[in-house]
Amino acid sequence: MTSPINVALLGSKFMGRAHSNAWLKVGKFFPADPLPVMHTVVGRSAADLEEFARTWGWQHASTDWRAVLQSPDIGLVDIATPNDVHAEQAIAALEAGKHVACEKPLAGTLADAEKMADAAAGAPGRTFVWFNYRRVPAVALAQRLVASGALGRIYHVRAAYLQSWGGPDTPLLWRFQADVAGSGAHGDLNAHIVDMVRFVTGEEVVTVEGAIEHTFIEERDLLAGSSGGEIAGAGAATSGGKGRSTVDDAVLFLARLGGGAVASFEATRLATGYHNANRFEIHGERGALRFDFERMNELHFYNLDNAAAVQGWTTIDVTRAGSGHPYMEAWWPDSHGLGYEHSFVNQASDILTVIGGGEPAFALPDFADALQTQRVLHAAIESARNRAPVDVADI
Repeated sequence: MTSPINVALLGSKFMGRAHSNAWLKVGKFFPADPLPVMHTVVGRSAADLEEFARTWGWQHASTDWRAVLQSPDIGLVDIATPNDVHAEQAIAALEAGKHVACEKPLAGTLADAEKMADAAAGAPGRTFVWFNYRRVPAVALAQRLVASGALGRIYHVRAAYLQSWGGPDTPLLWRFQADVAGSGAHGDLNAHIVDMVRFVTGEEVVTVEGAIEHTFIEERDLLAGSSGGEIAGAGAATSGGKGRSTVDDAVLFLARLGGGAVASFEATRLATGYHNANRFEIHGERGALRFDFERMNELHFYNLDNAAAVQGWTTIDVTRAGSGHPYMEAWWPDSHGLGYEHSFVNQASDILTVIGGGEPAFALPDFADALQTQRVLHAAIESARNRAPVDVADI
């Protein structure tokens, strides 16, 4: 018989919606055990929370996250708040004996991330980090192909996450404030592609050979009161004043992987013409793979084992349920497509599987795993500011 687990969600903005949808839908498509019960959503505005709870199906709403974490009714705490409070909330939840799922990056700073990993190491609850792109079927298939040896030895990795929403008209949201976000495009976007490369290749980033960190728009309009969204705030009401942006707009760095491959990583919110181009290319001795989230239901594979007459990039439609493509048996008939939100549902299913004592479909990042990505991010900033290579092991 399926057992329930009461979930508390901290945060009710962009990520709060994505996580709410995942908990709402996961039991309808996957054999979830335990089955999530959407118990309490926590935020700062009581009035906004009431509407959010009604819309998304949360039974209760609270503005007191500390009281919610201490409640014996809660089994899983899902943290979807700004980066600066991840550590305090996650550590409190772990000390209360809860399982904890936390948004990425693990924290705004390496020091906070290390505290979180230390707390997790001695806690009874399991930890998870929402690197949801691991749960995109094309990315999961890429991991499976690399693990099978289909690419052979890996030579080159190119990864980029290109967005354009952070232009001059975007006001000073929390994501442009270092004391809240920790970093800009780097922690927000490079975190995803560093994690994806680690996941798909199975190799760690061992050195950052060089990096560039740059802020193009140093001042932004101040928001009027609490208006504005978490990301795309160009149309938000502003006060008429200006404030300083204290994070990067773009960070690019070169690296080496543990198996000897060279890699490049690029993250920016000012790539005019791109909205959510999360992409990688992996080139090996026997083949190559490439992926772009703006065409998330496709994976491109170049196979040198094919006869020369038919060698070329093959576009794989990863939405074929009977093909063994990851996660697709739970979803729609062939070629009906998945969207961004499905990656969160897929991850929610794997989180519940682990809590229930089972094995997830693919490796789930916990706090210790996400700390490795945070170290790479830190190494890149150190390299950029000191204009020198950095060994990740020294971080």
